[in-house]
Amino acid sequence: MMLLILWSFSGFASTTPADDAEPDSQATQDNINTDQPQKPQTVPFATAADSEVFIPNLTGAVSVDAALDEPQWEDATKVTLDFVTQPFNNTASPVKTTVYVFEDGETLYVGFIAEDPDPSAISAFYRDRDQIWSNDLVGIKLDTFNNERLAYQFFINPFGVQADAIENEMTGSETDSWNAIWQSSGRITESGYVVEAAIPLRVMNFNEAKDKKVWGAEFVRFYPREDRLRLSNLPFDRDNACTLCQMGDVAGFDQASQGNNLALVPTLVLGQSEQRDVYTDSPWQDETTTEAGLDVKWGITPQVSLQATLNPDFSQVESDVAQVSINNTFSLYYDERRPFFVENAGYFSTNQTLVYTRNINAPDYGAKVTGQVDAHTFGVFLADDTSTRFIVPGNLSSSVATLDTDSINAALRYRYDYSPDFSVGFVSTLRDADDYHNYVSGVDMKYRLTGQDTLQAQWVYSDTQYPFTLFQDFCGNACLNSEDSNETVLRTRYPDNFGGQSWRVNYLHEQEDWYFRADHYANDDDFRADLGFETKVDFHRSLLGGGYMWWNDTGWWNRIRINGDWDITHNDAGELLEREVEVYASIRGTMQSFFEIGHLQRDRVGLRFDPSVLSVEGNTDMFAEKSYSMYVESRPSPYLFVSTFVRAGDQVDFANNRLGEQIYTESQVDTNIGRHTQIRLRHTYSDLDVEGDPLFTARLTDVRMTYQFNARQYLRLIMAYSNVHRNQSNYTFDVDNRSRSLSGQLLYSYKLNPLTKFFVGVASGAVEQGQLSSLRERERSVFMKFSYAWLR
Repeated sequence: MMLLILWSFSGFASTTPADDAEPDSQATQDNINTDQPQKPQTVPFATAADSEVFIPNLTGAVSVDAALDEPQWEDATKVTLDFVTQPFNNTASPVKTTVYVFEDGETLYVGFIAEDPDPSAISAFYRDRDQIWSNDLVGIKLDTFNNERLAYQFFINPFGVQADAIENEMTGSETDSWNAIWQSSGRITESGYVVEAAIPLRVMNFNEAKDKKVWGAEFVRFYPREDRLRLSNLPFDRDNACTLCQMGDVAGFDQASQGNNLALVPTLVLGQSEQRDVYTDSPWQDETTTEAGLDVKWGITPQVSLQATLNPDFSQVESDVAQVSINNTFSLYYDERRPFFVENAGYFSTNQTLVYTRNINAPDYGAKVTGQVDAHTFGVFLADDTSTRFIVPGNLSSSVATLDTDSINAALRYRYDYSPDFSVGFVSTLRDADDYHNYVSGVDMKYRLTGQDTLQAQWVYSDTQYPFTLFQDFCGNACLNSEDSNETVLRTRYPDNFGGQSWRVNYLHEQEDWYFRADHYANDDDFRADLGFETKVDFHRSLLGGGYMWWNDTGWWNRIRINGDWDITHNDAGELLEREVEVYASIRGTMQSFFEIGHLQRDRVGLRFDPSVLSVEGNTDMFAEKSYSMYVESRPSPYLFVSTFVRAGDQVDFANNRLGEQIYTESQVDTNIGRHTQIRLRHTYSDLDVEGDPLFTARLTDVRMTYQFNARQYLRLIMAYSNVHRNQSNYTFDVDNRSRSLSGQLLYSYKLNPLTKFFVGVASGAVEQGQLSSLRERERSVFMKFSYAWLR
């Protein structure tokens, strides 16, 4: 049980800020009194435009400068955003937003005139790409196959900073890890702000063969003031759980093509690092890195894309947020940030997390093909790895194993959309190395019975071979002290080849005022998904849950919700592992605030912990936990965001197999100083007392200070500090009374686009544990990376 901080590196892209020219427009107040809040007026659904929006084909040079002064803008289709779809129910928009849109066969042009009665209140900051979601924003969502499965999102803040994302209806998720190369510009005016965007059609998959193309689309503006209003050109039906089903149609693109759509991106990485053994007087060990690589992105057809990489540098510019792992028995999850793996990652999503590419550590090559042809959606990727690292799961804990051998890693995903409401799919993953393999194959389905009811199911089978030495490592003293400790008997007890299965069934009913869910999950003892993130096996869980909402379109609150669930978990033998009931009540209101309280009652099995081996063993002891929690967040101004989570009550002491009392908190404060500077502070505190005496106190602080010169370049300082105190007298085995670590990184980054970028930085890490009496530096490095994209 240790407190872990994982440091790695990743990058983002951005665009040039706009100039200060005035637009050819004039704002109107629309009778808005800025001193007194107006009662929102509900707009009937019948006033929404049900017909297609035609996007004209207009040729001629266009300068993306947020001026909208080219003649094409006069002939562009005009759309207005009349509806507030969140947090209110299709009320009339309090501000006027006009969208202009046209295309020229290769590029989609979108211009926004966003009027504002008080431009000084506009929330806009120079930030890194995809770091502007709390800002004032305008943007467009596009379902290029119009099959209600996937939508591309392109958003811009008033300074022209970009955010793009993928919305996946199959998984109900959105991810901004997808990055495209497109142009944008924005500027604040005396009457609001103006934004202009040019989106090359080649960055999206679509069916080029059709003459007249009809895509799904929605135009959106986020207007964060007392409430964070979502404005749209379309009303939203809260009784329809399918978001992408409610997008409108845009028609045109008769001459649309993707051209060659080829990007060659050579990369150069230079670095110098030093490490040393902090427990001895050993000298620093130097390591110099000079690596050249190549990334390739090719639109084979407008519907099929290829990404490939040779000798990639899979480092990350931004370090992962540190997490507390003390008294936690399962592996921690970290988001994937590396460009090759995040590109079109949604094509591999299923009901289970069977593809978790953070398991692939240091590949020499990789290739990925994704696409959608008519009703067929598919993805396949292949990558090697210079080592083999995977999760070894259990029903009460998980561990991580590493084999010092190369491996081949692959994944295949196929989905057939029989209709807009019914899809079936197949998924397969492979990991193969010397004396080791893990093959996983499964089928799944999703059926939207009604606009409110969705049924999903998945069945997966795995075939796994472990090296026999791995069983010996994990068995440890339990095997060595056993009468059956000879290798022949052990191989009988722990066969090196085994198979297992997993299945999921999920039913969800959602409508405006209430929802209900019923789920069943099962992984048998021999199931493994080593390319995925499956930390539990030998468990069968059933869950029933639901909630009720009250909505309000006036006053200081806009939603009250009561929700909760009951679940029960057994192992393969039918023995009870956990029984849990949790209930929550929340309110969402003014100052972009959210407040929630919760209560949990849980009976759970403890653990027998042996620090001399890699794993823990199950226990028949059942502990009854009761705890209370509170979460609150607010953005009282564009310059400040605060949030705090507190949990207090019973908590099992897994290290010593007994019940204790815990106080656990997570807090975050974001402070914006002017338009260019942000300071983000995260602090985690965990305190556990057992039998009236302290057991441990853990503190973890993560500070990130960023100065964004403009939309292309920034300077960032990151510091992470952990401090853990343990009471040796209250442990049943030897532990360090104190352990500390301090990590730091200073980084300068310049990005012309997501593929053409340069960064240089320095990093250092120090630790105090064992016989050390103070922090001692154990690693330091300086690094530089350059990449340049040739586009055709």
